[in-house]
Amino acid sequence: MRFIRTVFSLTFSLGVAAGLTVAATASAQTAVPAAATPQPGQVLASGTVPDETTKAAVLARLREVYGDDKVVDQIAVGQVAQPANWNTYVQKLITPNLKQISRGQLKIDGSTISVRGEVSNEAQRQKIASDMATSLNPTYVINNGLRVSAAEQSILDSTLANRIIEFESGQANLTPSGRTILDQMGAAMRKLQGRKVEIIGHTDNQGLKASNQNLSQARAEAVKTYLQGKGIDPDMLSASGQGSDRPIASNDTPDGRARNRRIEFRIAQ
Repeated sequence: MRFIRTVFSLTFSLGVAAGLTVAATASAQTAVPAAATPQPGQVLASGTVPDETTKAAVLARLREVYGDDKVVDQIAVGQVAQPANWNTYVQKLITPNLKQISRGQLKIDGSTISVRGEVSNEAQRQKIASDMATSLNPTYVINNGLRVSAAEQSILDSTLANRIIEFESGQANLTPSGRTILDQMGAAMRKLQGRKVEIIGHTDNQGLKASNQNLSQARAEAVKTYLQGKGIDPDMLSASGQGSDRPIASNDTPDGRARNRRIEFRIAQ
C-alpha cells in the first residue's frame, strides 16, 4: 500500500479566527476532510487520526486548554500511521502557550511541526518554538513561522506620526527638531521589549544617485548613533540607506521632495 503525507488540523486562537494543523501519515485511500473556517474565538480541530482513542485524547486536551465550548470537532478516523509515541508528543504541544498566538495554525505532520500566526513580541515568538522543541525528541523538526503582531509597528508609526526627522541640508547632522523626535522614538522603542528595529534612510532624486545612496546611509547611521546614546541597545538597531529608490511622493514638487527625504522605522521580521 502506498503512503502519503496528510495533515490533521486544529484551528485555534481565542478572540479571532485562526488555525492549527496536525498531521500523521495516511494511506492514499484515506479522505481527509477539508477544515471549515472557524468563527472568532473557536478552536477548530480537523484532519485524520488512526483511532477513536487518539481523537478523544486530542479533543480532551484542547478542551482542557481552551474550554469545552470553544472546541469544534472535525477530526476523522482513518488509515494513518504515526511515529512512535506520537500521541504523547501531540499532548505536549497542545499547551496554554498556544493561547498567546492569534490568527494561528499549528501543523503536526508526522514528525514535522509547523507553527504560524501572530504573537505580541519577539521574545514570545522565540520562546513558544523553543518550548515546543524541548518537549519533543530530536527526530522532530520545528518550523517557526510565527510573526510579531502589527501592534508593535503601530507604536513606532504613531510616535513618528508622519513627521520628518530633519538634518542639515546635504548633511547627516541632525537638527534640534530632528533630535526632539528621536527622543520620543527612543522612549517608544523601550516599550518594544527588545524587538529589533530597522532604521532606513531615504532621499529625494536630486543630485547623483550614488551620492544620495551614501547620504541616506549616513543619515540612518546618525539616527542609530543618536538612539544608542539615549540608551537603546545597538544590537537592537540596524541602519540602511535606500537613496532615492523608494519615494512616497512626487519628486516634481518641493513638498514631495521634502516628504521623500525621510527616516523610516520598521520592526525587523
